[in-house]
Amino acid sequence: MTRQHVGAAVARTGACALSYGYVVSYRDRNLIDRDPKVRGGRPKIAGTGLTVSRIASWYKMGMTPEEIALEYPHLTLAQVHAALAYYHINRDEIEADFAHEAAAASEWKQQFGDQSE
Repeated sequence: MTRQHVGAAVARTGACALSYGYVVSYRDRNLIDRDPKVRGGRPKIAGTGLTVSRIASWYKMGMTPEEIALEYPHLTLAQVHAALAYYHINRDEIEADFAHEAAAASEWKQQFGDQSE
């Protein structure tokens, strides 16, 4: 999905999807927000601690939005779709988040060894 496709979908539904540093909202209800006190200020589903990157990682592993919503029963399908819309609009930001997490995991392995053995 390109930025144009996401933008067109947003225009058709009356939603407001803003990029980095802002919220994704629909009819005055914030679906994606940031809080510097929660998850380091990374974009997350409003009212939860569940990050957009977590939802995007499940999606990238092949799960459908419906399957993701079943994995997290406290989420609505609309919240999952909002997280995925944010991911597609801000792919560079979320991919950088993935790279940062991978680097941190590698650092932990080097420092403390592989605990999975």
